Amino acid sequence: MAEAHQAVAFQFTVTPEGVDFQLSREVLKQIYLSGVRSWKKRLIRIKNGILRGVYPGSPTSWLVVVMTTVGSSCYNVDVSMGLVYYIQRWLPEGRPYRTPYTRTLLSMAVFSTGVWVMGIFFFRQTLKLLLSYHGWMFEMHGQTSHLTRVWAYLESVEHLLDDEQYYRMETLAKEFEEKTAPRLQKYLVLKSWWATNYVSDWWEEYVYLRGRNPLMVNSNYYVMDLVLVKNTDVQAARLGNAVHAMITYRRKLDREEIKPVMALGLVPMCSYQMERMFNTTRIPGKDTDVLQHLPDSRHVAVYHKGRFFKLWLYEGSRLLKPRDLEMQFQRILDDPSPPQPGEERLAALTAGGRVEWAQARQAFFSSGKNKAALDAIERAAFFVALDEESHHYDPEDEASLSLYGKALLHGNCYNRWFDKSFTLISFKNGQLGLNTEHAWADAPIIGHLWEFVLGTDSFHLGYTETGHCLGKPNPVLPPPQRLQWDIPEQCQAVIESSYQVAKALADDVELYCFQFLPFGKGLIKKCRTSPDAFVQIALQLAHFRDKGKFCLTYEASMTRMFREGRTETVRSCTRESTAFVQAMVQGRQPNEDLRRLFRKAAEKHQNMYRLAMTGAGIDRHLFCLYVVSKYLGVESPFLAEVLSEPWRLSTSQIAQFQIRMFDPNKHPKHLGAGGGFGPVADDGYGVSYMIAGENTIFFHVSSKFSSSETNAQRFGNQIRQALLDIANLFQVSKADG
Repeated sequence: MAEAHQAVAFQFTVTPEGVDFQLSREVLKQIYLSGVRSWKKRLIRIKNGILRGVYPGSPTSWLVVVMTTVGSSCYNVDVSMGLVYYIQRWLPEGRPYRTPYTRTLLSMAVFSTGVWVMGIFFFRQTLKLLLSYHGWMFEMHGQTSHLTRVWAYLESVEHLLDDEQYYRMETLAKEFEEKTAPRLQKYLVLKSWWATNYVSDWWEEYVYLRGRNPLMVNSNYYVMDLVLVKNTDVQAARLGNAVHAMITYRRKLDREEIKPVMALGLVPMCSYQMERMFNTTRIPGKDTDVLQHLPDSRHVAVYHKGRFFKLWLYEGSRLLKPRDLEMQFQRILDDPSPPQPGEERLAALTAGGRVEWAQARQAFFSSGKNKAALDAIERAAFFVALDEESHHYDPEDEASLSLYGKALLHGNCYNRWFDKSFTLISFKNGQLGLNTEHAWADAPIIGHLWEFVLGTDSFHLGYTETGHCLGKPNPVLPPPQRLQWDIPEQCQAVIESSYQVAKALADDVELYCFQFLPFGKGLIKKCRTSPDAFVQIALQLAHFRDKGKFCLTYEASMTRMFREGRTETVRSCTRESTAFVQAMVQGRQPNEDLRRLFRKAAEKHQNMYRLAMTGAGIDRHLFCLYVVSKYLGVESPFLAEVLSEPWRLSTSQIAQFQIRMFDPNKHPKHLGAGGGFGPVADDGYGVSYMIAGENTIFFHVSSKFSSSETNAQRFGNQIRQALLDIANLFQVSKADG
């Protein structure tokens, strides 16, 4: 039991002669190395903190100012206009300053430092003003609206309500704006003065952590691998490279070496969400969950064939090489031991209701070996699932992409740990994917990591001709540690109950994933419109053809130009888009008029997207007013109505090429297929899409079999046709590109 020996730093026994201490040199060595590694990280952060504190200055710029001051004095030029002499007079008399030359040099250094600090302050304030200005997003795009958010809301639903319903909402809105809103707004303004971000903490708590429904399907989302190229078929080898790349990324993150993503290449976006990417677990509670984030973790938790393992990532202070990690994963794959009683479906607890999981955790996992094993999972850097089945995308078999997506979204309901910040999923044929918990961050954050991992795997680490990781393994490494459980029958009954809840939810999800091949971003640009607006208007046309009516539509927009910003809602079903859709469906107007209506709808959508990105959206502000009203015990029929409206079409565009790991023009097939999520409403659709380069778009459409109003494949086909019909208005084809 090597792991048991290494877990004890010293042992002692009581003998007739006294107490005999037996120190373990190996463990003390590991403690020493752990301390060294911890202090290295602290020193790096201290250094980064100093450099960050004087940004945009630097030690070099300070030296330049000092040299300029000293150099000018050599030519009898006093750039300080007498201040150096004044500082010199104030220096105390004494041994360190006994020579006039020393006193003069010190005075020049003090003056230069003051000038340098003032320059930093001036540049920082100027930079702050520049970054606070968002008008550049609207220039050359017409004037922005100055309507209040309440009236902007009414504008967003007017075309979705009949006259009676609209009059009722208008009356509620007027009453709210005149009576209730001013009082609520004062508290919100007070919070904005005190808190870093007046939205994000409440959004995280009330939208995510207080949700009592299962995370699986309802909250977690998935991300796919590269689907048009394959680096290796060896499951353990692919994991070796991927895990090594992930921990390399974590090390860069800890050292603050990752550059921020730039909005339109101009403005840096907040990277705060990246902080909890690793070493993070959502801990269930009866009323609310909490996010447990640790400063470091040296292992990953692994699931294979109903067994849980703890796999160390380091040997001493050295990160294991990809070939060593491959060997460790292969050892798990080759392990013939059976699951312990209750172990196989244990993770179903994380897939079921949150209250049931919180109660079971308190009752059965708060002490003994169960607590130790659960700690090993919850304190891991992330979770790894080794699946026994194979999945990949075969362009000749359209269903293959949907089956791949279903496996990532929920698996078999007990082979993913849905509470971890993310689960790295490995299929038997070497294909990978992610299942990601949503509370700690939004999709572009995990997308940033995933781009780094895929780029590093393909272009920096590589494989041998036989598909194994490069290098030679170290066979003396101790094998991964099997986690030990003692799960009583009462707990097994709870596990089975959670599994049945999760299975019913998973079986009800219809997922239709497809690659749209006729065109991509290249052709859309010829229509002189934004690709996102093009797709969103196509979704409106497809939805109307599918259901014969319009609905409230949600599109997620980032607000990371603000500190700790997360998302805002773009209400994509606008008056302008519905006018275009109705004209298209009627088919009576000439193409010229249809193009004019389309461009008007596209301009409206782009303007709303810009408003959302720059903090002028509707929904997050109304959400926060609603939270304040609940704290104050103030009833608002208007806010209650707004916050209860169902989003029957929930959409999201997937970010790509956030990191330039390779040239997509030289490697056009190195494309991921994006990812997806479950439907938000029981009778609605969830749609995510990735405009993957110049010539293709990937779609992920979800719905529920239990709804007679929805059919994911039918809606997907409507999306295809809508895209083609809009492109035909402009009489362009892929060949024209």
